[in-house]
Amino acid sequence: MLGSLVEKKENEILQMLVLEPKLVILDETDSGLDVDAVRTVSKGIEMYKNEENAVLIITHNTRILENLKVDYVHILVDGKIVKTGDASLAQEIEENGYSQYK
Repeated sequence: MLGSLVEKKENEILQMLVLEPKLVILDETDSGLDVDAVRTVSKGIEMYKNEENAVLIITHNTRILENLKVDYVHILVDGKIVKTGDASLAQEIEENGYSQYK
């Protein structure tokens, strides 16, 4: 099961690289992946990113952000952005959690 999940996520990244859409929305793309698989997915995302393409990553787990060069981090509560920052905001969330924003 885990192998098929990893293959599915890697296939999504390969499609992104081949089709080259201007905007990619990745929802929980790191869910269920081990550290090595997250690193592989992150490399694919970095290969795709450039000044003409945008990536929106929706995640509850900030570990995928450790392997990416992040422009902005937004915290959403009840569908509203309650805080915006840079990559250091992801580290703050990892250390302190989301409860302070609810």
